[in-house]
Amino acid sequence: MATKNTNLSEYDKATIPNAEHFRFGIVVSEWNDNITEGLFQGAYDTLIENGVDAENILRWNVPGSYELIYGSKKMQQYNVDAVIAIGSVIQGETKHFDFVCEAVAQGIKDLNVQHDVPVIFCVLTDMNMQQAIDRSGGKHGNKGTEAAVAAIKMAYLNTSL
Repeated sequence: MATKNTNLSEYDKATIPNAEHFRFGIVVSEWNDNITEGLFQGAYDTLIENGVDAENILRWNVPGSYELIYGSKKMQQYNVDAVIAIGSVIQGETKHFDFVCEAVAQGIKDLNVQHDVPVIFCVLTDMNMQQAIDRSGGKHGNKGTEAAVAAIKMAYLNTSL
């Protein structure tokens, strides 16, 4: 397990570039909103803590994780420096989980290859609800925090090259 003995919310603020002049888009899946709202809050709070003005954080909701691809593609067109795609897919009794997870991962990868605005993958793909809770503000911290740190670093990389 990648998060065993790891708190996803821990990071060294001294290693984060100055983010006060960046603008971020966050696309949030409404499916499993008890999880995605926690992830959003972790990302939002981290951006604010690292100097991003609240007016420079644009949020859009989409129905589910599959729709994150289209929402992120459209968000890339809104003069943002990075996009964070937030979703939660929890294993069920059918193969639907596999298809959604694969499609979303590939779709977000494609957006990163095809466009100049980085899209950060903040989609939990957990085996059960407890795992999702543990990673969206629970005992393993918050994957949203990790995604916001990655977004800041990638926005800096994109603008400094």
